[in-house]
Amino acid sequence: QVQLVESGGGSVQAGGSLRLSCVVSGYTVHDFSYSCMGWFRQAPGKAREGVAAVWRGDDIHYSDSAKGRFTISRDNAKNLAFLDMNSLKSEDTAMYYCAAKAGWACGANWDFHENYAHWGQGTQVTVSA
Repeated sequence: QVQLVESGGGSVQAGGSLRLSCVVSGYTVHDFSYSCMGWFRQAPGKAREGVAAVWRGDDIHYSDSAKGRFTISRDNAKNLAFLDMNSLKSEDTAMYYCAAKAGWACGANWDFHENYAHWGQGTQVTVSA
């Protein structure tokens, strides 16, 4: 059974930083290394949106709002994915979810949440002005 568990959310002031982590169980190390890992977020009353995704090599993607402030990374040896968030703004407040697309690159449609088979329960990020 595949399970994704996020951690690292919290409350910070604007301009602060957080590091989100996502550990994936139920994938072999090989399967995980060939899976696109994405981070999504959803604020109250808004649609879920892609924040960033990473597969292999230069298959790394960011939303316009995340570019220059957030960094996605992964540790394939430990089935971990990370999202480093800097210069946080109040509009970054949302529930953040990690998601996995087993055995596939992220590609141009990296932010289509329908393409991701497995999801975590989410971790709340609250940024106060």
